Amino acid sequence: MFEFLNYTFPISGVTTNVLIPPIVALIVSFFTSMGGVSGAFLLLPFQMSFLHFTSPSVSGTNFIFNIVAIPSGIYRFLKEGRMAWPLTWVIILGTLPGVFLGYYIRVLCLPDPTTFKLFVGCILLYIGIRLLYEFTGKTKEKGAANKALEKKFKDRAEEIRKQQKSKVAAGLPADALVKTISVSFTRIEYEFWGERFSYSTIGMFMLALVVGVIGGTYGIGGGAIIAPFCVAVFHLPVYTIAGAALMGTFITSFAGVAFYALAPVSCGVPTMPDWPLGFLFGIGGFVGIYLGARCQKFVPQKYIKLILGILIVFLAVRYISQYFIK
Repeated sequence: MFEFLNYTFPISGVTTNVLIPPIVALIVSFFTSMGGVSGAFLLLPFQMSFLHFTSPSVSGTNFIFNIVAIPSGIYRFLKEGRMAWPLTWVIILGTLPGVFLGYYIRVLCLPDPTTFKLFVGCILLYIGIRLLYEFTGKTKEKGAANKALEKKFKDRAEEIRKQQKSKVAAGLPADALVKTISVSFTRIEYEFWGERFSYSTIGMFMLALVVGVIGGTYGIGGGAIIAPFCVAVFHLPVYTIAGAALMGTFITSFAGVAFYALAPVSCGVPTMPDWPLGFLFGIGGFVGIYLGARCQKFVPQKYIKLILGILIVFLAVRYISQYFIK
């Protein structure tokens, strides 16, 4: 019926309806952006499994998606004062060198996507299980502070919704802003809704470095890894780390695209991103991330973590099983 909308992209060789990439990206990014994830980690297997785009160029194409899609979500977090800047800069400084190293690993050491999917799948499986472990009832609550914060956020969101007759609220009360308390080479502390949270600067930097290597190799940006790690390991509220994870992914994606497009070492392996395809995914992601960031305040934190954990475990199992079942 819509065959006239089919198009063959010259770089990737993919032939598909031009409406499919933006629609898929919109749906995926709407849900993932609530947890600080652009959705690139789910779009990559979609490209490989459904569009049969398997060369290293798919990594660069995913970075283009991030560059086009993420600004809408960043705008929402900036407008609502929920951008934790010290966390953002630690993530950026850690992931940038990792992206460059990841490019060389992808091209020189792991050009076979099946082999590298096993590696990424094992990492994501650990993170996903760690995130979902909180729902087993075998772990203690991370403290009354997080629980009280969740209730405060939920009650205030419900109040705003009633005041505006179920319309989505455009803003948050003043005490919902992220306020930096102290920054040092060893520890960073900030306040959100009257509660204080802190984390190791060095620990977060090392995490970002590892995430940068993985993100640079597979073009996932890193938000899919660093966001749940911030929640599950550093015990930071997802409402405060989502913006930082998106901003970090956005900045490092520029470096990723530049490297995949311009790096002198490719050893005969195609690495040039498919710009038109990346932009189509990005357009859908732009809308999806904006809506997800706008609606995040109305979704309880436990549901955001549950959705994120299930998606990551699903992707991990898929990666690992494809290595053994050929």
